[in-house]
Amino acid sequence: MSTVPVPGKNDMVERTHREILVIFGALMLGMLLAALDQTIVSTALPTIVGDLHGLNHLSWVVTAYLVASTVTTPLYGKLSDLLGRKPIFLAAITIFLIGSLLAGAAQSMGQLVAFRFIQGAGAGGLMTLAMTIIADIVPARQRGRYQGYLGGLFAVSSVIGPLLGGFITDNLSWRWVFYVNIPIGIVALMVISTVLHLPRHRVQHSIDWLGAALLTGGVSVLLLAITRGGVEVPWGSAQTLGMVAASLVILAVFVFVEGRAKEPVLPLHLFRNRVAVLGAAASGVVGLAMFAGLVFLPLFMQVVQDRSATNSGLQLLPLMIGLLATTTVIGRRITKTGHYKRYPLVGSLVLAIGLALMSTMDAGTPQWQTWLYMAVMGAGLGSCMQVLVLAVQNAVGREELGTATALTSFLRSMGGSFGVALGGAVLGNRLAHHLKEELPRGTNLSADSLRGRPDQIQQLPHALHGPVVDAFASSIGEVFLMGLPFAVIAFALIAGIREVPLTDSPTHAGSGRPNDATDAGDLMTDGADPASAALH
Repeated sequence: MSTVPVPGKNDMVERTHREILVIFGALMLGMLLAALDQTIVSTALPTIVGDLHGLNHLSWVVTAYLVASTVTTPLYGKLSDLLGRKPIFLAAITIFLIGSLLAGAAQSMGQLVAFRFIQGAGAGGLMTLAMTIIADIVPARQRGRYQGYLGGLFAVSSVIGPLLGGFITDNLSWRWVFYVNIPIGIVALMVISTVLHLPRHRVQHSIDWLGAALLTGGVSVLLLAITRGGVEVPWGSAQTLGMVAASLVILAVFVFVEGRAKEPVLPLHLFRNRVAVLGAAASGVVGLAMFAGLVFLPLFMQVVQDRSATNSGLQLLPLMIGLLATTTVIGRRITKTGHYKRYPLVGSLVLAIGLALMSTMDAGTPQWQTWLYMAVMGAGLGSCMQVLVLAVQNAVGREELGTATALTSFLRSMGGSFGVALGGAVLGNRLAHHLKEELPRGTNLSADSLRGRPDQIQQLPHALHGPVVDAFASSIGEVFLMGLPFAVIAFALIAGIREVPLTDSPTHAGSGRPNDATDAGDLMTDGADPASAALH
C-alpha cells in the first residue's frame, strides 16, 4: 500500500492511502455542510417567503449567507496558519451549526437574514480549511487522485441540495432545511475530533483584527450596493454610487493597513506571485459564471418547465454527471502526468459554450436538450474548479498555504456573490421588460409579485400563464447569457498562468524549490530572509 510523507515537527510521518481516506472522509463531512447549504435553500425560498411575509427580502436570504462566507474566508485562512487547522475547523463547524439552529427557529425575515449571516460566517471556514488540510497531508502531484472525490461531493450536493430542499418543503417544514445540518454537523465534529491528527507547531502570532474588520466592511458594502442596484434602487442613484465609493475608500484603507500589519489577514506580497493571483482571480470569475447559471436553474425548471420543487432538484442530475466525470478523469490525468493548466483552459471555454446553450432554452426546449446543455456546463465546471485551487496551492510556500487557499475561496465566494446579485438584477429588470411586452394591456401583474412564486404562476389563467412563462424563459435566458463573457475572461486569466511543475512533497514551493511562477529578481529584495524569498 502506498504511503505519503507528511512533515512533522521533528520527523517525517508517513500515512497510508487508507489513513488519508479516513481523514479525507472526515473533512468531506464538513465540506458537505457548506456545499449542501449553498443549494438546499433555493427550492424552499418561495415557501419561506410566503410563511414569513418578506418577498422584498428574498434575495437577502441568499446574499447574507454569501457575504458572511466571503468576508470571513481570508480570516479563517490566516487563523489556521497561526493557530492550527484542526481547532479552527472545529470552530467553523460549531458556528455554522449555531447559525443553522437559529435560522430554523426564525420568526421573521429580518431574523432569518441575520441568522443566515451567522451560518455563513461558519461556512466561510469549512471549504477553505478542508482544502487546506488536504494540501497539508497530500503532495501536489498525488493530490490529483483525490480530485474526483471532491468533484463528486460538489456534484452530489448540487443535485441533493435542491432535491432534499424540495422534498423537505413539500413533506415537512421549510425549517428542517436548516435543522438537517445539525445531525450531519455533530457527526462531523465527532469524527474530525477523533481521526484528524495534524502536526502542531508553536507560532508567535498576532491577529490583524483591524484589517479583518476593514475587509469585511468594504466587501459587505460593495456587495450590498450590487445586490440593491437595479432592483431596489437605480444603478445610477446617489445611494448606489455612494455605497460603491464608500466601499472603495474602505478597501483602500485596508490595503494601507495590510502593508504595515505584523500579521496581515491578506499578505500583500502574495499578489506578487503571478500564478497565485491569476489562479485565484480565475477561480473568482468562474464562481461568478457558475452561480449565474446554477442559482437560477431551479427557478427555470419550476416556472418554465412546470417542475415541482422536488423534481427540479432531480433534473440537475446531468449537470452532476458532467461535473463528476470530468473531475474524476482530470484528477487521475494530473496525477499521472503532473500537468494541469490545459484542463481549466479548455474547461472555461466549455463553460462558456454551456451557458450560451442554456440561454437558448424556453418552454418548448426538449428535455434531452436541457439535459445535454447542463451536462456541458457541468463538464466545464469540473475542468476548472478544483484544478485552479491546486494551481494556487502549488505556487506558494507551506507557511502561506492556508492564506493562499483562503484567497482562492474568498474570490470564488465573492464571484458567486456578484453572480447572484447581478443575476438577480438582470432577472428583475428583464422580467419587468418582457412582462410588459408579453402580457395583455391593463393586466395588473408585476415582476415583484411573481418572482420567486412558482406556485402562484401555475395557478394563473391560461391567457396569462403562457405570456408569464415566456417572459420568465427569456429573462432567465439572459441571466445565463450574462455569465458567458465572464467564462471568456476566465479563459484569458488562465492563459496567463505559467504552469509550475507539481511536486511530490507536501512542502510545496516553500521547501526551497524555485518557484518559476514569478521572476526571482522581482521578488528577492535586499534584507529579505531566505525562507520568505523561497515562498515566491
